[in-house]
Amino acid sequence: MAKQFKFFQSFWANLLAAGILALLLIFGALQMLSRITKHGQHLTVPAVVGKQATDVIQQLTDSGFDVVIVDSIYTDTLPKGIVVKQLPDANSTVKVNRTIYLTTNRMVPPQIPMPDLLNKNYTFAIEILNKAHLQLGDTIFKPDFMKGSVMEQLYQGRKITAGTQLQWGSKVTLVVAGGLKEDNLEVPDLVGMHYREAKTLLDSMGIAVAAAPDADVRDTADAYIYKQNPLPLDAQKKTVFIKAGMFMDIWLSNEMKDVADSITTPQ
Repeated sequence: MAKQFKFFQSFWANLLAAGILALLLIFGALQMLSRITKHGQHLTVPAVVGKQATDVIQQLTDSGFDVVIVDSIYTDTLPKGIVVKQLPDANSTVKVNRTIYLTTNRMVPPQIPMPDLLNKNYTFAIEILNKAHLQLGDTIFKPDFMKGSVMEQLYQGRKITAGTQLQWGSKVTLVVAGGLKEDNLEVPDLVGMHYREAKTLLDSMGIAVAAAPDADVRDTADAYIYKQNPLPLDAQKKTVFIKAGMFMDIWLSNEMKDVADSITTPQ
């Protein structure tokens, strides 16, 4: 009986010791886990909207947050590179190591596909440009019976096709049909003028121009007009008239030639 009693006593002692050891191990594991996860520690999320994203990321990281930029948008009325949205919101209480999600305003404007404005009404075309985040630059009116419709779309002086990528906010020039005028216009005297001056004048009159530069002309804008057809006066020294929408032929050279040698009498 004594041996049996000692056996049971030893068994219960070992079992109790094992239980205590298990509790100690569990307690130690929980303490370790608490230290690793900083259980019970909380932080208040600061307000970072409107601040530069680079500064915000450093600030949040130093404060014990993880940071993820989930999206970037572009708004031309806001400074570039700032935070425009945060989640969780400012003044929220979260645990340490909680991830803060940011939306920022892009540093570089995005690319915008050029819309197709050809043959569309001028007013409607402007609305399309605005919705596409593009701007109307110049408007050039040319004589054409489709009055008010867009004939050409230009970017930096060159025709641009629909779908071409442009930077957000780029300015687009529209060539618009101004209708056909029935009034007779006096043929202007262009000889001796620079091409760019004559082109501006003819555009304002609704007269198209066909230029024939000499072989050595490289910059037509600064070239001189030394001959034109039709002439401002006929053989009887009477004024010659032209209608809007008609063409004038002009000849260009680098240097002004003798006007008397270049004038020809129209047939």
